Amino acid sequence: MQIVTRFAPSPTGLLHIGHAHAAWFAAREAERNGGHFLLRIEDIDRVRAKPEFEAAILQDLAWLGLHWHQPVRRQSDHFGFYHEFVHVLEEGGVAFPCFQTRKSIAALVDGDLNAPNGPDGPAFFSPDKDMPPAEANRRIEKGEAYAIRLNARKAARLVGDLTFTDRGRGTLPVDPLAGGDIVLSRKDAPVSYHLAVVADDALQGVSLVTRGEDLLPACHVQRVLQVLLGLPEPEYHHHRLILDAQGKRFAKRDQSATIRDWRESGRGLDALRRELGWE
Repeated sequence: MQIVTRFAPSPTGLLHIGHAHAAWFAAREAERNGGHFLLRIEDIDRVRAKPEFEAAILQDLAWLGLHWHQPVRRQSDHFGFYHEFVHVLEEGGVAFPCFQTRKSIAALVDGDLNAPNGPDGPAFFSPDKDMPPAEANRRIEKGEAYAIRLNARKAARLVGDLTFTDRGRGTLPVDPLAGGDIVLSRKDAPVSYHLAVVADDALQGVSLVTRGEDLLPACHVQRVLQVLLGLPEPEYHHHRLILDAQGKRFAKRDQSATIRDWRESGRGLDALRRELGWE
């Protein structure tokens, strides 16, 4: 079987040097197996995603010496495609409209001492899943803001016992409740990260998902969605994170050292490869 990997950055800022490691890792795994390395632009955040950041991503990856199988998939071009999957979950009775506000969600989560920590923070289980459909429809028609969420407990009963395979860690059990009632879609984000990722990986034939070990918890949510939607199960490889001098992982929100910073400093590509342990 041909290995297909992908690097999927979000154009919400400049790539940091941790991204260089992730991109090289994905490209190497495809090359080792005579497969394809894909580039996907995950720009579902229409507020923070900027064309200038996308252009910078392409420039940085070219400087890193990477070549990817064309075409590049841009998620914002395919919202209708993702909505079809949301509809499947709604028709299957595992998705529901949730009218809770950020304030009410925070209060409910803080009051749930047994809430597990999921891939996006403390898991939230919405009381709105028990709302009569007629009441939900009345509130939607009234114009109230709402999100479509996954009914995690119902989904857990449907999928049963699940596992996922990580090349560095072996076969691991899935906790279908780990993420709580995750958001699938809402007005300011037509599709959630988790749903878009599993849909795109299936469509593009991604057989090996490589990403940082901080995203390991996302497998719990994503495996549940794969089963509910009848999508193929990829293999995973969660690699080490690149840490700064203080032992903290690089992140856009912390304005970590970027690939552009490195390039413009004149230190060169070979020096970056040595810094990241690629030579």
